[in-house]
Amino acid sequence: MTTSHNRTVVIGGGISGLATAALLARDGQRVTLLERREVLGGRAGTWEQDGFTFDTGPSWYLMPEVFDHFYRLLGTSAAEQLDLGRLDPAYRVYSEGRDGRLDLAADRAGNLALFESVEPGAGAKMDEYLRSAKETYEIAIRSFLYTTFESYRTLASREVLARMPKLAKLLTEDLDTLAARTVSDVRLQQILGYPAVFLGSSPFEAPSMYHLMSYLDLEDGVLYPQGGFSRIIETIAELARAEGVEIITGAEVTGITTMPAGRRARVDGVNYLDADGRRQLLRADRVVSAADLHHTETTLLPRELQTYPAEYWEKRTAGPGAVLVMLGVRGELPELLHHSLFFTADWRDNFGRIFGKETSVPDPASLYVCRPSATDAGVAPDGHENLFILVPVPADPSIGGGGDARVAEIGDAAIAQIAEWAGVPDLAERIVVRRDVGPADFATDLNVWKGTALGPAHILSQSAMFRSGNVSKKVDGLFYTGGSTIPGIGLPMCLISAELVVKRMRGDITTGPMAEPLRARAEATG
Repeated sequence: MTTSHNRTVVIGGGISGLATAALLARDGQRVTLLERREVLGGRAGTWEQDGFTFDTGPSWYLMPEVFDHFYRLLGTSAAEQLDLGRLDPAYRVYSEGRDGRLDLAADRAGNLALFESVEPGAGAKMDEYLRSAKETYEIAIRSFLYTTFESYRTLASREVLARMPKLAKLLTEDLDTLAARTVSDVRLQQILGYPAVFLGSSPFEAPSMYHLMSYLDLEDGVLYPQGGFSRIIETIAELARAEGVEIITGAEVTGITTMPAGRRARVDGVNYLDADGRRQLLRADRVVSAADLHHTETTLLPRELQTYPAEYWEKRTAGPGAVLVMLGVRGELPELLHHSLFFTADWRDNFGRIFGKETSVPDPASLYVCRPSATDAGVAPDGHENLFILVPVPADPSIGGGGDARVAEIGDAAIAQIAEWAGVPDLAERIVVRRDVGPADFATDLNVWKGTALGPAHILSQSAMFRSGNVSKKVDGLFYTGGSTIPGIGLPMCLISAELVVKRMRGDITTGPMAEPLRARAEATG
């Protein structure tokens, strides 16, 4: 099949692809989105079995103003699209070798009191830490997250220049060092350092600039959308269709076609296999790839047109891989909150096994457990609980996938660890549904580089202007969106990434969010 031009093709139906398609359509473009799988969502997927509904990816709703801004660009709001509730407590922490647990509060005052109760004097120190975290976050929103870095002159604002000495220190000092200078109790240090994992990094490698993450969970709070994170995907897909986006599932893109354009090349369309396995050609003036950037560059383009070829990726640092364990459990589990974290005592060893030169699966591991049935009755049958376990492991597809013995062993160890630390001795016996996912599944199902669960790690050399850009340097009309590119990892970052594609196409070099709602240009591109 060959179709006419005046079209934008978006590759990939994860959150960034759907969001980009919706915004571009609203901006006046004719948009077709191609998704390899039969379902939308990408990493933010869903799995259902025997009355249980599992989110198979992101599960922390942070940066609510970013979600709301995105919805407002499309003429609606988060309040209109989602049924959001604040988690209180926000999450629970179990620590290896320590009796009891720490419950993080839903607000700043409660968390300052908690830190003070654990370590006298820590409350005052955290007051300053959170003040700095909030200030840094606000600077990031105004000056860094919403910029394409097309022009570095826009970064030289009076605000950024005035804070340059502090920003320079935050960029060159790691997060663990800042946390250790702020509080002495190891548990509190780990609470301040753990957000590095959300960034696909280690507290020993992530710049302390990312202490801004503590503002998000300790002061701004943690929300949850009823129906799970699949509801976010559903709303964005609905909004995209309402803007006129054509969504085709079961469409595996096999190549991006180009034509000569002087010394460069220009996008001409994409080749794909449809749901019946037939070869199709869809011509386009613009292509936006929301697929994994490594896959896009090294598989969908010939070597001579790759901005980020294989040798580029050989020097990159991947975020962690993950073993995911989805469990349907008989009976109640009050020992676990909606979010629970299990921290090992020797954190440096834990992260060293994941990110070091000689990698191995940590045992015991620092785990994350989500129990959405604590908040959402619709995700599990009556009298049952829904558990999602994430075990960070090296980004290594050879660890295996669901059905492989090694992945099952890692899952078994995690279940036993949770049972012991949280005091649920019969947890394994109460499991009625189970599914495991490993790094090999990420590599094969999502075409993910090294099987990483998140993407390139947010170390200094892969953050902000040092992260992969959102436009090809060799193919005109080819753009990138998603966690592999600017601004980075996480659902809010993916929504911002979508907006940055619009900015790039418009030649908009401003550093802040676009005006709400998004209004189409007088003349649509094409």
